[in-house]
Amino acid sequence: MSELAAGARAESTWRTLRRGLALSPELRTGLAGTLLLAVVSMAGRAAVPVAIQQGIDHGLRAAGGPDMGVIGAVVAATVGVLAVTTVCAYLMVRRLFTVSETALAGVRIRTFRHVHDLSMLHQQGERRGSLVSRVTSDVDQITQFMQHGGVMLLISIGQVGVTTVVMAVYSWQLTLVVLAAFVPSAALIRLFQKRLAQAWSEVRQRVGALLAVVAESVVGAEVIRAYGVAGRTARRLDAAISATERAQRRALRLSVTSFSGGEFGVGLALASVAVVGVLLGAGGDLTVGQLTAFLFLVTLFVQPVQIATEVLNEAQNAIAGWRRVLDVLDVVPDVADPRPGLDLPPGALDVRFANVGFAYPDGPEVLSDVDLEIPAKTKVAVVGETGSGKTTFAKLLTRLMDPTRGQVLLSGVPVDQVRFASLRRRVVMVPQDGFLFDGTVADNVRFARPGLSDEELRLAFTELGLADWLDELPAGLDTQVGERGETLSVGERQLVALARAYVADPDLLVLDEATSAVDPATEVRLQRTLDAVTRGRTTVVIAHRLSTAQAADEVIVVDRGRIVQRGPHEKLVAEEDSVYARLYASWRRSL
Repeated sequence: MSELAAGARAESTWRTLRRGLALSPELRTGLAGTLLLAVVSMAGRAAVPVAIQQGIDHGLRAAGGPDMGVIGAVVAATVGVLAVTTVCAYLMVRRLFTVSETALAGVRIRTFRHVHDLSMLHQQGERRGSLVSRVTSDVDQITQFMQHGGVMLLISIGQVGVTTVVMAVYSWQLTLVVLAAFVPSAALIRLFQKRLAQAWSEVRQRVGALLAVVAESVVGAEVIRAYGVAGRTARRLDAAISATERAQRRALRLSVTSFSGGEFGVGLALASVAVVGVLLGAGGDLTVGQLTAFLFLVTLFVQPVQIATEVLNEAQNAIAGWRRVLDVLDVVPDVADPRPGLDLPPGALDVRFANVGFAYPDGPEVLSDVDLEIPAKTKVAVVGETGSGKTTFAKLLTRLMDPTRGQVLLSGVPVDQVRFASLRRRVVMVPQDGFLFDGTVADNVRFARPGLSDEELRLAFTELGLADWLDELPAGLDTQVGERGETLSVGERQLVALARAYVADPDLLVLDEATSAVDPATEVRLQRTLDAVTRGRTTVVIAHRLSTAQAADEVIVVDRGRIVQRGPHEKLVAEEDSVYARLYASWRRSL
């Protein structure tokens, strides 16, 4: 995903629009009917100049003086036409708003789900705020165009089409004069189209970067205060805001230039029609009413050109948003749900790593030649120094990432062939940070099993030896944990995360040292409970505290990405000057 940070791909506007419409088939639903309503609604505007011409030529300038009957009939017919076209305009706008909301809500959902399906590597390669902007502000920009610029575009298309036809009926010569006057403007808009697209693409990128800085500053507020770097953070935010402002100004300068070209065309068209029309009228080719009506029609014709800059700005901004959304959707997840996929066999799961190697993009291998088996219903501790590859081992086991070579198998089934529904139901990982969602303690534990009652939740906490701790919370199960669980301590968050894993009742439990932030007294209590929880299921513990390794059936020692030792704690610690013996001695000295 790192290529997304460099900006949207340079592809043509029409290709982007075609792909966007293909992504949102709802936008094409009833499009012909909406366009028809637009044309009919614009016919009412064209009826006014026609009524003026009829009223002047056959009413005010009738032989023998003004004919009030003709004038009254023209007024009545015009009112009727305007009433019908007003209803059509209302129906058109309503249909457009409804269809655009439905379609773009679908785009937002598909984009979010795709972002969620991207692997850990892809998500780590893109700033979180920038990813969020694809689902929020970029789609919002598309929505704004569809509901405002889209309405204006439909009205403009209908207005130009109907007005051109009526003008041609009155005078094909003057119609050609009007069209010729806008040739320079059309050439200028064509010239600026690519530059505007690039400018608005940069604006969308800058907005995404700004949201990333804002999100990071809010999430990291505690660290910012603790280190007294509020000024530095403010300068980063100011720089992001300034970069966004500069991009906006550049795009608007180009827009103003394009707008000036359109205004030149408007002035040239009106002046040319006035001169040529008078000449035609003097030659008897136009009546006073026809020339007056034509001038009104020219005004209707040039209105879409006058608003073209605003529509063009919104269109290019929306297209830039489309490109950024499509860029995300074009990323093929490297950890994908296999189709059709296999289910894991029932019962406790055994684990096998078959010559597994893993390297991050453009980096050396962090795991090499890992070849091991973990029997079902055993508890294994994986230990090693920081950066040795322990957490990578856990992520490969739970298929948060796939190995770059070799295979990971669960009960003989390659993990990359197991359906996500089966894998996530049978294999649960408790990460070290114990992430919680905004809600209550009960909400977070029910995340694993939504159907649990309060009584069943309390029983789970009791079985974990946490009933006393639960009773000490302000509202027990109904205690609000806050965003990311920030109203609880780090240790308390881990207790809730462990309870969540416990009620999930997995066949393979992976603990990334979920008790590392718990105080010693709680750790002893949890250790006794975890012995019971892990009994009967395969358990892999990424151990930072070697007290965890002491309680394991077997210890696997990882050093610089390779397995260098394996066996029970007592055997490994007895091997003098071994990696495990040094780790254990260092841990004992830290107590």
